[in-house]
Formats: sequence, C-alpha cells, structure tokens
Amino acid sequence: MLTKLLKVCCNARQCIFAKPFEAMPGPRGPFGLGNLYNYMPGIGAYSWLRLHKAGQDKYDKYGSIVRETMVPGQDIVWLYDPKDIATLLNERDCPQRRSHLALAEYRKQRPHLYKTTGLLPTNGPDWWRLRAQVQKELSAPRSVRSFVAEVDGVTREFLNFLQRSEGSGASIDMLPKLTRLNLELTCLLTFGARIESFSPTEQHANSRSTRLMHAAETTNSCILPTDQGLQLWRYVETPSYRRLRQAQSYMESVALELLEQTMEEGSSRSSLIAAYIQNPQLDHLDVIGTSADLLLAGIDTTSYASAFLLYHVARHPEVQQRIYEEALKVLPRAEQALSADALRTDITYTRAVLKESLRLNPISIGFGRVLNQDTVLSGYFVPKGTTVVTQNMVACRQPQHFPEPLRFLPERWLQQRNALNPYLVLPFGHGMRACIARRLAEQNMHVLLLRLLRNYELIWRGRADAELDIVTLLINKPDAPVLIELRSRTD
Repeated sequence: MLTKLLKVCCNARQCIFAKPFEAMPGPRGPFGLGNLYNYMPGIGAYSWLRLHKAGQDKYDKYGSIVRETMVPGQDIVWLYDPKDIATLLNERDCPQRRSHLALAEYRKQRPHLYKTTGLLPTNGPDWWRLRAQVQKELSAPRSVRSFVAEVDGVTREFLNFLQRSEGSGASIDMLPKLTRLNLELTCLLTFGARIESFSPTEQHANSRSTRLMHAAETTNSCILPTDQGLQLWRYVETPSYRRLRQAQSYMESVALELLEQTMEEGSSRSSLIAAYIQNPQLDHLDVIGTSADLLLAGIDTTSYASAFLLYHVARHPEVQQRIYEEALKVLPRAEQALSADALRTDITYTRAVLKESLRLNPISIGFGRVLNQDTVLSGYFVPKGTTVVTQNMVACRQPQHFPEPLRFLPERWLQQRNALNPYLVLPFGHGMRACIARRLAEQNMHVLLLRLLRNYELIWRGRADAELDIVTLLINKPDAPVLIELRSRTD
C-alpha cells in the first residue's frame, strides 16, 4: 500500500513540473481543424495504407514524441522512445484500448450471440474476466507444446500442397499459400476441425476456405478507416462499415458451424474451444465471441509475419544454411515427427531468425492505449483519456537502437541480446494486453521454418530493385508478391 502511495505521489509531482500537453510538437492541421485531411487519398501526404512512412516522417520532423490532432478534440500521441514506451506499459489497473470500434458496434447489435464485444475492443472488468479465462489455454507453455504434433502434421501436408501447386523450378507466391496453412491450423487448434483448405475443391473462389480468407482480410482492412476520423458509420452505413459487416457475418456463420460441430463431438477431439466449453467461468455467449475472435486473429496475423520471415530467409543463403544445420539436429530424417522437446532446446538460431524478422517487419507498426491516469512522457504532461500509440517499427529501424538497423542480422540476438532495450521489439504487444496467442504463433512459425528448410533451399524470385515494403491493413501485409522458388534438397 505504501509503495503504491509513493508511486502516486511521485507521478503527481512529475505532472506538476512537466511541460504542458499543448506544447508537445506535432501536426495540428490548418486553423486547428485537424490533420485528418492529410490522410485523404489524392489530397494529403499520408496514407492509411502506409502508416509506417507517415510515422517516419513525423519522427524526422518533430522528434521522439509527437502530438497529432486528427479532428478537433481527438489527439493521438505517437511514441518512439523506448523509455516512454516502458512508462506507457507500466500503467496501473486494466489497460485501456481504443480499437476495433466498428467491430464492437457490430457485436453490440447482436446481443443474442455476443455477451461482450470481444477481447480486442472490450475494456475494463468485462475484458479482464474474459481474458483471465481464455489465456489459460493459450498462454501456458505446456498447453502450447501439446499442439506440436498436430501443427507438424499439418505443416507436412502444406509442403506436399506446395509441391503439387507448382512445377519444378517455378516461383511460388507464398502469401496466399501461407494464408491457407494458417487458416487450416487456426480451425484445427481452435475447433479441432479440418476444413481441407489444401484440397483442389477449396481453391475455388466460392469455397469456404477462400471466402474465409477474403473475409478476414476485409475485416482487418476496415479497422483503421472506421476507427479514425469522423466515424460517420455510427450514423449511416458507410462502405467501410458495410464491408466489415458482411465479412463478419460470414466469419460468424462459419464460427457457429464449427462450434456446433465441436459441441456435438464433445471431448472426443482436443481443441481450445472444447476446453472453453468445459470452463464453468465461461458461458455459451462467451464461447461464441471467443470463437469469432480466434478465427479472425489466427488467419492473417501469422500469415503476413510468416511471409516476411520467408522473404528475409530466402534473400540470405548464409542464414538458410545455419537454419538447415539446426533442422538436421531436430529432424535427422526428413520424414520423422518433430518433438516438442526439440523445439524447447535445440533451435536457438531459428528463434533468433524469427526475432530479427519481427524486428524489421513486426505484425503492426505499434500498439495503442488510452491512458487511465495522467502521465508524463518525454517531460510532457499527457492527460488521462488520451490515445497513445507506440511506433515500434520506426524505432526499431533507428541506428541509436540497433547498429546497421536495416540489415537482417539474426546474430544480434545471440551476441548483443542483453544490451538491447526490451521495449523496442514488441511484435505481439506487452503486458496484460499482449497477444494471448503469441507462444502458439511463434511455435507455428518455428515448425514451418524448420520443416521448409529441412526439405528445400529457398531462392528469392521477387523484385530485386527494392526491399519488400508493407501495406498497413491494421496488421502489416507485404506490398508485393512473395515469390520464392523451392529447390529440393538431395539428402
């Protein structure tokens, strides 16, 4: 109690002597009307699809903390300094977010299916009640390791799918293939169900797999445009809200179908949802909402991250060789099963490769909070209720934080790890609102990388004149095809 009181007093003293919020540098827009116009297509210098470039521009112009007025009365504070990011993440009570607002509205209109608006937009006690129960199955290392055999089995099927899809020596656009892999894994681990997304019939435009993939990307692409600005969708159904509603309606119908199938099978198949059904702290509507959340979160997030991972590996033969050597240790025979124990101890370099890929191409540009108390950041007073967003992607590309910041150097995580600030590389967020499926996503990508490199050499066949960049669809998507040739290994 005394420690908490001292922290409150210290914070109050800092606030008194801090520079005023109004003095924080940043764009306010002409005549104080806001900077939203600067994101309008054909008019402004920024784009919702290139938020990392907007973030770099603001950092260059204003420094490591920026206050941007989007519309009068709606400010966003952008953070680039890891010290400020640490301060933000050490806030008391339940962290608040201002995100997925249109998704929340969609679910509020369907109280017969949703008890809350879900893990992403919900705040306060409702969020913590749901999070505390859901994370038990997703965050516990033992629970995550129990899925290794199933993930490995699906990944081996995926390699056969790649082999069937293209002829020898052909370049494969990996992203749509990876999306099918992660759709299959999401449905298997969440519902214990196979949807056969690798089968020829599921390749058609009107198949369930293809429609799910499209619906997930549509939903994610509509989040930022509906979160920011005037939010006219609250009064009239805008095109962005209509696309989100239609996409969510389809994903919801599939989630309900798979949930019903899980309930009919009972405990005959292990899955996350089977465990949630048996949890007395979660009612039926909680389980429906969690089903929809996991289906949405599990498809594109890991697919985009995996695509960037393979891009970096394909462009660095020396990195491939070291991963291959590790793969030989855990898979002496290519056809043998991959064990959970091997993933715990024998893949140090593979882990470093994923870490470095996520440094250069994180899942999102950063993450946001709504301050639940007055705070001092970079010497400025920032009032309670302000939206604050970190700019980790930009910060991770600055030379004061990482030597040769634009080079892909997995070795930095083996040689300099203790010297690196822990609040810079946070691809899954941090603290109480970190991604609850982080361990599972990382495990899936480790399995993919080891299996793929054990069997194939990767040859980059994409554009050679420029780096692969990102499109910001809430999560970072490659802005060009991820073209890779798979060359079979002979041993």
